Amino acid sequence: MTASSSPLRIILPVMIFAAVIASWEAAVRLSGIPPYILPAPSLIGTTMVTDWPLLQASLLTTLQTTLLGLVLAVLGGVLLAVILSLSRIVEYSLYPFAVVLQVTPVIAIAPLLLIYMPQDVAVLTCAWLVAFFPVLSNTMLGLQSVDRNLMELFALYGAPASRRPLARFRSRLKALWYLRRPAALPAFLAGLRIAGGLSLIGAVVAEMAAGSAGAGSGLAYRIIESQYRLNIPRLFAALVLLALTGIGLYLLLAGISHLLLRRWHESALTMQR
Repeated sequence: MTASSSPLRIILPVMIFAAVIASWEAAVRLSGIPPYILPAPSLIGTTMVTDWPLLQASLLTTLQTTLLGLVLAVLGGVLLAVILSLSRIVEYSLYPFAVVLQVTPVIAIAPLLLIYMPQDVAVLTCAWLVAFFPVLSNTMLGLQSVDRNLMELFALYGAPASRRPLARFRSRLKALWYLRRPAALPAFLAGLRIAGGLSLIGAVVAEMAAGSAGAGSGLAYRIIESQYRLNIPRLFAALVLLALTGIGLYLLLAGISHLLLRRWHESALTMQR
């Protein structure tokens, strides 16, 4: 039995999680802590069931924003990475602006976006902004990490050099499709896993900014609303749904990455040893 398939990888975390939940439940009951300070896990579960129609609508709103922001980040990040990898001039001209967008805190941008854009567009833009750069930077890293010896060999046998600009451009396209594309796949998938969580974070930050202004409908807005109303059990229920959403999204993207790499890349092959 391999280490990656050992049942202990599932049993041990489940046991620790169950122990933490049981300790939490016992501490609340024995100490008589009021629900508006710290609700018991059983009360959080009951609240999740009773308030499910409201929480479900908010969950779908947040999930839709997260997934759409991730899709836009993938499309824009991959397209721009390909363009930058084909031209150094374009890279030097545009890449610094992408860095500026990445290092600027989204919590500082969200209020401005909510002023100049409709609420749903502003929330989606925040989710896209934080997810865009990991896809762009990782894809560029993969495209530029091809062995130079392989590039020279490819140019020698598959794409001979030429002085004509159009011929050189076709040569670069061939190298991009047949050599750089497969080499960049692992780095792109790593960036995709990071971008999935960041897209959810961007959506939550924007929803909280919108909720502070009295507008919104996502899970983060429910957290702000529950805080104002001292409905702490609902606050914890929304927080649990956010955590489960992030975990589910990461597992989905990790599964896609494993399916695409399991037959040839070392990072996935080691999991099967």
